[in-house]
Amino acid sequence: MTPEEVGRRIVALLAPVEATTTVSGGQGYARATVDVPPASWRDAVRAARGDAELGCDFFDWLSAVDELAEGFDVVAHLWSTQHRHGLLLRTRVPRETPVVASVVDVFPGAAWHERETHEMFGIGFDGHGELRPLLLPPEFEGHPLRKEFVLASRVAKPWPGAKEPGESEAGGGRRPIRPPGVPAPGEWGTTPTPAGAAGVGEGPRGGTPARPARERPARPAPGERPTGPARQEPAAEEGEG
Repeated sequence: MTPEEVGRRIVALLAPVEATTTVSGGQGYARATVDVPPASWRDAVRAARGDAELGCDFFDWLSAVDELAEGFDVVAHLWSTQHRHGLLLRTRVPRETPVVASVVDVFPGAAWHERETHEMFGIGFDGHGELRPLLLPPEFEGHPLRKEFVLASRVAKPWPGAKEPGESEAGGGRRPIRPPGVPAPGEWGTTPTPAGAAGVGEGPRGGTPARPARERPARPAPGERPTGPARQEPAAEEGEG
């Protein structure tokens, strides 16, 4: 089945539920994308697996996308091992009450994915029964994949990688740019911003000076043997000679 035929089939199976279908990009890897209401989420997953024409018997993955004021998109990708076609199911839950039905009873392999999505986005899955912490320590507060969540590591510690394009080894060039939503050091945390142009930081405390370049010994001229420390002759033993 083509992606268009897959989309039309799942919409027909869910009728009279209002579902919309599109086709994702990717040319030869394009997938039918079907948006369903939250109340029909489990029914859509069950129909995609149970229908003989679709036969989506393999659960690939499930996650979410933070759409800010519009809520969260819960997304699941299913695959048919017999017909070799895929289906992308999607539903949107409100930000105030982000809850959708669990599909663990249809695909037991979805349990891990729902736990991770609950932990990272704060989305509830009714009927899961075991939404305990999976990747984060129990004392962790917040949901780090929500767009309003501030990554503390970007504030308290500079990125240890290479310099950005346009920055010289002497510390000059472009000033570091904070990601959206990350406060200035004077507003959060205790570590000043790393040095930018001429060693000037962004916070009221200023930046740390650029690290001076290490001095290297001069290279010997072509054909000249490198000189090293003078070799010390061993002392003659007493009574020798």
